[in-house]
Amino acid sequence: MDKDALTQAGLNLIQQALSIYDRDLRLAVCNRRFAEMFDLPERLTRPGASFEDTVRHLIEAGEYGEVDEPEGFLRARVEQARAFAPHYMERRRANGRWISVEGSPLPQGGWVTVYTDITAVKAQEDLLRTRSELLSEEVIRRAEALAASNRELAATNAALEEARRELTEMEARTRLTTEMMPAHIARVDAEGRYTYSNRRLSQVMPGRPSEITGLHVSEALGAAYEKVRPHLARALDGEQSIFEFTDAGSSRRIRAVFTPDPAERGVYILSLDVTEETQARAALQQARRRELAAQLTSGLAHDFSNLLTIILGMQSKLARMALPDEAAPLVSGTLQAARRGGALLDRIAGITAPRAWTPEPVDPADFLRDLRTLAGPALPESVTLEIGPAPQGAFLLDPGLLQDAALNLVLNARDACASASAGGGHIRLDMRAVQGTWLELAVSDSGHGFSEEALRHGLDPFFTTKGGAGSGLGLAMVYDMAKLAGGTIKLANAARGARVTLRLPLRPAPALPPRARGLALLVEDDPELREQLRDMLTALGHAVVEASSVAEAKALAEGLDLDLVLSDVLLEGGTPGSALPAALPGLDVRLMTSLPPGDPRREAAEAAAPVIAKPFSEGQLAAFLGMVPA
Repeated sequence: MDKDALTQAGLNLIQQALSIYDRDLRLAVCNRRFAEMFDLPERLTRPGASFEDTVRHLIEAGEYGEVDEPEGFLRARVEQARAFAPHYMERRRANGRWISVEGSPLPQGGWVTVYTDITAVKAQEDLLRTRSELLSEEVIRRAEALAASNRELAATNAALEEARRELTEMEARTRLTTEMMPAHIARVDAEGRYTYSNRRLSQVMPGRPSEITGLHVSEALGAAYEKVRPHLARALDGEQSIFEFTDAGSSRRIRAVFTPDPAERGVYILSLDVTEETQARAALQQARRRELAAQLTSGLAHDFSNLLTIILGMQSKLARMALPDEAAPLVSGTLQAARRGGALLDRIAGITAPRAWTPEPVDPADFLRDLRTLAGPALPESVTLEIGPAPQGAFLLDPGLLQDAALNLVLNARDACASASAGGGHIRLDMRAVQGTWLELAVSDSGHGFSEEALRHGLDPFFTTKGGAGSGLGLAMVYDMAKLAGGTIKLANAARGARVTLRLPLRPAPALPPRARGLALLVEDDPELREQLRDMLTALGHAVVEASSVAEAKALAEGLDLDLVLSDVLLEGGTPGSALPAALPGLDVRLMTSLPPGDPRREAAEAAAPVIAKPFSEGQLAAFLGMVPA
C-alpha cells in the first residue's frame, strides 16, 4: 500500500469531517466523514475539486437554509476563503443539527477545516437551560460564552503551536546556514561575552577553541584581543568598525567587521581569513611597481648602454696603441669599470624586466639538494654550509626564481662570514612550513650581523655595505621575488650573525595523475572476476583488453602492442593459460590461479611464468607486477 493510501485510510478513521484546500481553492484531500456529513457527490470529493463548485452545491442542496441571493452569498464565501484567516464558528444546519467549523491557514497557502457535529453538546446546553430554573439567564449565557471561548482558545493554541514549530525550523535552518559559511559569525553582549557563535573561530584563526559561547572575547582570542579591543569598544558605543590585523599565533591575515546591535547593547562580529587575498594583493602591487620602474629605467639603461659601448670600444683601441707605461693601468682600470657598469645595467634590467611567479610542483628535498650542488663551488673551504631537513610533501613554487633568491642569500652570507673572520665561518639554511600558511626559508650566518642602517635600508635597490664591490641589488632582487609570490622577507640579527627570513605562501601541490602504462591483455573466463581484475589493472594505470580463452588471447595479441599479459591458468576451451608464455614469446606474461600448491597444473604454470595465488588485493597485484599503485 502506498503512502497516499495509508494517509487516506488514517483520515477516514477521524470521526470529524476534514477538508484541505490549496491556495488556488482546489481540494487537496478530504476524509469520508466530510463527504457523508454534507452528502457530497463523488466529483466534489476528488482532489482538484473547486471550492466554489462545492459551496454552490451546498446552496442548491439547502445546507444553508433559504438563501435570497445565491450568487452574492457564494461570492462572499469565496472571498472569505481567499483571506486564509483563522476562524471558528457554530451554525445550525437546515436539517436541525449543529456543527462547529474551525479553519486554520497553512504555511504553503490554502487552509485546513475541521467540521464537528456538536448537536449533543447543544442538546445538553438546552437541557441545562430548561432544568436549571434556579440559575439566572446571565449565568447560562456566560457558561455558553465560556464554552465557545474555550473552543476558540483551543483553535488559537493550535495555530500558535504551528507558528512555534515554523519558528523552530527557521532558527535551525539559519543556524545551519551560518555554520556552513567560511567565516566566523558571532555576537557578544555589553560585557564582551559571546552569546552566539557559529563555531568557525578555530578554522578562521587556528589554535582557538570552537565552542566559545559564554567566554569573554579575551579568553577566546588570547593575545590577539589587544588588536581588536579598541574596535570592540567603538562598536559597543554604536560605531561600526571594519579593520584587518595579522594573528601572530597562526600567521593568518584576518578581516573583521564589528556592527553594533540595534536592539540592545552588544556587537555582531564577522571575521574572515583573507590571507590568500592579501598575498595576491601584495603580488599585484609589486608587479605594478615593477612595471613603473621598468618604464623609468628602460630609457636610461638604453642610453647608458650605448655610452658604455662607446667607452669600451675607445679603450680597446687605446689598449692596442703604443702608450706610455703609466697609461696601461689606466686603460685597464677604465675597461674593468666599463664592464662592471655593463654588468650593473644587466642586473638593473633583470630586476625591472617583466617577470612572473610561475609555480609548479617542487619537492623541497630535491630543491635543497640542487641548491647545495650550485652553492658549493662558490664557497671557500673555510666556510661551511649546513642545510636543515626539508619539509615533507610537494609545494607549488617557482623553482627558478626561488633558486636565484636562495643563492643570493647564501652568497651574501658567504661575504659576511669572510668580512668577519679570516678563519672562515658557518652558514645555515632552514626550510619549514609555518602554521599551514607559509613556507619559510631562513639563511643565517656567523658574520657581524646587520648594522642599524642595513636593517632599515637593506632591501632598497643599490644599498650596499660592500663599497665598490657590491651592486646593492642582491637583497632587492630577493625582496622583489618575495613580493611577486605574495610573500614577505625579514632582516634580523641573531645571537651571532645575521638572519634573513623569506616567507612564501604555502600551496601544497595537487596529487599528480596516474602515470600512463601500456596496454594489458587480461585473460579470464569468469565474467564477474574479469570485471574486478579489469578495475584493478585500470587503477594501476593500464588500458585493458579482454579475452576468455587462449585462442582468443593469441588472436588479439597478433594485432596489438601489448605491455602485459595477465592470464588465469584454467580457461575455457581446454588449453590452459600456462601455454601462453610459449605461444607469445617476447611478451611479459604473468599467470594467476586458485589451484593449491602441489597441484600438477599449478606446478606447470610456475615453471612457465610468474604466478600469483588467488584471491589477491590491488596492492598485492601491484607488487606482483613490480609496480607501485598509481
